[in-house]
Amino acid sequence: MTDLEDKPMRVEVSRLIAATPHEVFAVLRDPRGHVDIDASGMLMDATGEPVGAVGDRFTVHMDRRALGDLPWQDYDVEVVITVFVPDHEIAWTIEGRLKPPLRHIYGYRLEPADTGVLVTSYYDWSELDPSWQSASGSFPVVPESALKATLGILDRTVRRRRAAQPDAAGQASS
Repeated sequence: MTDLEDKPMRVEVSRLIAATPHEVFAVLRDPRGHVDIDASGMLMDATGEPVGAVGDRFTVHMDRRALGDLPWQDYDVEVVITVFVPDHEIAWTIEGRLKPPLRHIYGYRLEPADTGVLVTSYYDWSELDPSWQSASGSFPVVPESALKATLGILDRTVRRRRAAQPDAAGQASS
């Protein structure tokens, strides 16, 4: 049995956020929203427009020094949307400097709840390219604790964006 076979191939964490699915999804479809909520410390900036369909892409400017596992710094990856169901689910894979691509997937599912939306963040590397399986020690790249922290930051980010929205009188809500 390899190290990869010993590890779960998918991590999921959930958090109830007092917001609408639309408010949460607005952050998740926005390239800068990804940077705003990142708990790994690797996402430095992003360029591109908010995504609206499977196949849409945007660029994330990365720095791997936050993890301390590889000597990479100041590199770019392309986020490629693989699932896009407005206000319900968004997922993506990463294309970048590694060839062949790893084929790991990050995503979020949103489920309406009585007091907001249940947001589930998932990280799946079950489709990991076979040529990378010998490097199984590096998966998951982002630990479960970072997914949990990202959900907390997502909650805070949604609240801050809501507070910054002008109300009907043109004032930011408080």
